[in-house]
Amino acid sequence: MISTRRTLLAAVAAVGTLASLTACGGSSGSSGSSGSSGSTGGTYTFWDPYPQFDASSAWGRLVTSCGTKAGVKLKRTAYDTTDLGNKALLAAQQGNAPDVMLVDNPVVSTLVEAGILNKTSDLGLNTSSIQKNIIGAGTIDGASYGVPIGANTLALYYNKKILTAAGVDPASVKDWNSLTAALKKVKAAGKKGITFSAINTEEGSFQFLPWFWGAGGDLTKLDSDKGVAALTLWKQWVDAGYAPKDVLQNTQTTSWQEFATGDYAFSENGTWQLGNADKAGFDYGIINIPAQNGGSAPVPTGGEFVTVPVQKDTGRYTASKKIVTCLTSDANLLPTDTTLMYVAPTASVQAEQVKQNPKLKPWVDAVAAARGRTSGGLGTKYPTISQPMWTAVQAALSGGKSPKDALDAAQAAAGKG
Repeated sequence: MISTRRTLLAAVAAVGTLASLTACGGSSGSSGSSGSSGSTGGTYTFWDPYPQFDASSAWGRLVTSCGTKAGVKLKRTAYDTTDLGNKALLAAQQGNAPDVMLVDNPVVSTLVEAGILNKTSDLGLNTSSIQKNIIGAGTIDGASYGVPIGANTLALYYNKKILTAAGVDPASVKDWNSLTAALKKVKAAGKKGITFSAINTEEGSFQFLPWFWGAGGDLTKLDSDKGVAALTLWKQWVDAGYAPKDVLQNTQTTSWQEFATGDYAFSENGTWQLGNADKAGFDYGIINIPAQNGGSAPVPTGGEFVTVPVQKDTGRYTASKKIVTCLTSDANLLPTDTTLMYVAPTASVQAEQVKQNPKLKPWVDAVAAARGRTSGGLGTKYPTISQPMWTAVQAALSGGKSPKDALDAAQAAAGKG
């Protein structure tokens, strides 16, 4: 019991380092949870990270209807993304975890290590149609512990008017050299180059990863020449004035607001900004983030997994399985992922999304090239790597350390994690 308690407390600390991403959650706000009763019928509890959607929203109505179809009353509680992870761990420690829970994908491995999630195979949930790299974010030692409800990721938005005036064809941007050349032309034409988020939180790591991975970087070797190349690229952009110095304070939201002024040629941002892009008042396009030597860089997946926490009364799993199956069915994924501005986790629903909205095509391609932050066996090691990484980005871009020295220090710190 003591070791379990220590594991849970350690897991709470790990979740605390995974700051809430604009990519994967809503605004703050929460409500209390309630107990559940009976292995059949009765009230079941459901937690999600969408406080922006009330009971009358399409999402709220879907949750209620899935409970009804499972033969139970489903009591929904919405928390901020990070708050939800912490509360889940504490609830498990106290023996009152919710029946079904929707959690940010990097948190899944932390909850698994704490021993509070069921394997999908043990529940009889079929995940065979889900894109491998998407479910990979919730897979530990070959077993999946949840069903993804959708995914989002990063790409480059561009302002068509600015690129045309600068003589830049967006199709020419195929690698780092051609992107930097485009930024040089934009600056020479009197406009601003690229905006992104390099803030000292998980958002900064999330935005740096495409460049780090695009150079061939390995998260277990932050100080490799490949990692240094990625950080050097960002520093060169800031030093040359192609990117603003305020990237150090930019969240993904404030970075988007800069792009929305119409003064920037490019913005590294996510699927979730599509609605705002349509309201920006200027023509825009989207290209995949280029890898150093060409092709699409791997980008990190955002999004949530529907999970079933461990319960003392295993008879409750029958209804919980029905709830998960309902929430993640193809028929419900299409409207849900449209509402959340997610790319669906299955090819069949992705095809329907693109049919309804052709602007999603580059995002489907980007998600296909994406990888989970905790994939590749990293699991709960990821937070101990991410924090030193964003600290290194801050140190290098501010001029406090060279990219090499900053990443040397990051690797030393990560090795102690």
